[in-house]
Amino acid sequence: EGIDDLKGLAKNSPLLALAMAIFMFSMAGIPPLGGFFGKFYIFLAAINAELYVLAVIGVLASVVGAFYYLRIVKVMYFDEAAEPFDKIGGLEMRAVIAVSSIFIVFFAVYAAPLVEGAQAAAEAVLP
Repeated sequence: EGIDDLKGLAKNSPLLALAMAIFMFSMAGIPPLGGFFGKFYIFLAAINAELYVLAVIGVLASVVGAFYYLRIVKVMYFDEAAEPFDKIGGLEMRAVIAVSSIFIVFFAVYAAPLVEGAQAAAEAVLP
């Protein structure tokens, strides 16, 4: 299986394509999805530790990575499918995909408790 197997997914299974697009945009670090906040706090920590070269390398790597993630979205929405994508089986799998998508999208709205928990954990580990 490869990226080409996702061609035309938006026409065959629009909800799965939407979920995949949300996942890809999040991993690319597009605001306000969950992946953006993860990258933001990592780069902020590098800058606060005066590791500017590391922060710049991280941002450049994120830009390169975004190209690959967004390519998958392009394949799903704009390329013609050679054959239909197999349907997702099972209610459990659909529920996991739905809950994951909702969590990533609404992370920006209700991120405070998770961010505070992460800060408390970081402070407990760091001297």
